[in-house]
Formats: sequence, structure tokens, C-alpha cells
Amino acid sequence: MPTIEFDHPDRFIAGTVGPPGSRTFFLQAVQGRRVVSVSLEKEQVAVLAERVNDLLDELAVEQDLPVADEDNDPLSQPIEDEFRVSTLSLAWEPERGLLIIEAHDRQVELEPTDDGQELREVPDPDAQLMRVRLDAAQAREFARRGLAAVADGRPSCPFCGGPLDPDGHICPRANGYRR
Repeated sequence: MPTIEFDHPDRFIAGTVGPPGSRTFFLQAVQGRRVVSVSLEKEQVAVLAERVNDLLDELAVEQDLPVADEDNDPLSQPIEDEFRVSTLSLAWEPERGLLIIEAHDRQVELEPTDDGQELREVPDPDAQLMRVRLDAAQAREFARRGLAAVADGRPSCPFCGGPLDPDGHICPRANGYRR
């Protein structure tokens, strides 16, 4: 399994490309001139950012730590995703006081069994993995930016909570009346 590793990258952010309603979400790690981006779902960014905050709060590791500078700059160019994330994992390395985020590509492929009647899962030898190690300040800034990227989408309908498109939407709470 090819692994892309970053240990204390210069930058690790969640960002988007495109207008609200049709955005593509990316995780991007930058170290020197090396830029690696992977695409993922909005919900994956939201859950990862929340879990990073929860883990840091649970471990109470931020006592007397410097705060990382806010990073509100756009994604670094070029934005070419290495792979689409299927699974995310989160771990804490207590010896070094680092948070580890892993983004996994597809991990299995389906292929027919010998009788051809069923499909079985076979490990994908070409699956990729991006592993990023962050200190607590970097991790907290990643979570802040990730949650902000998720929140920057379309506004919510005050009646049903669904996303509002620029031309309105058909609200189920208003019996289909377009607002």
C-alpha cells in the first residue's frame, strides 16, 4: 500500500473548490514545495473536525501550548486529488504528543468467486494512504478551519432546515410553496 506521510507539515487544511451547492471538499497537506490533496465528502470533513476537537478536549493536551496562526488562505495550487477518501482514522501518539490523521483510499475490491455467483472482497494492492502527524495546536487549527469550510455552504431554510439554492427550493414544510 503506497503511503504518503507528513510529519508536522507546514500546512494541513480542509478546503473547498466551487460554488456552494456544488463544492468539492479536499484535505491538503503542504510541506515545502510538496502539495498533496485528497478529495472527500462534506460530512467526512465535519465528522473529522468534530472528532479532532473532541479528542483534544478529552485528552486536555492544550495546557500551556502555543496557539497556531489562523490559516484562511485558499488551497495551494495545483489542486489535483491523489485519491478519493473512503475511510478516515484518527489516533493519538502519547510519546510525542501528536495527533495522527489517516485518509484511506478504497481498501478492497470486489471480484467474483470461482463459481461466479457471488462477489468477494479482495485487498486492493494499489490502495493509497495519506498519514499526517500534527501537534495539538496544528490539529485545533485544522478543526477550526474544517468546521468553517463546512459552515460556509448554502444557508438553511428557516422552515425545514434544508439547504437554500440561490433560486429558492421546494420546502416540504410549506407544502411545496417555493420561497
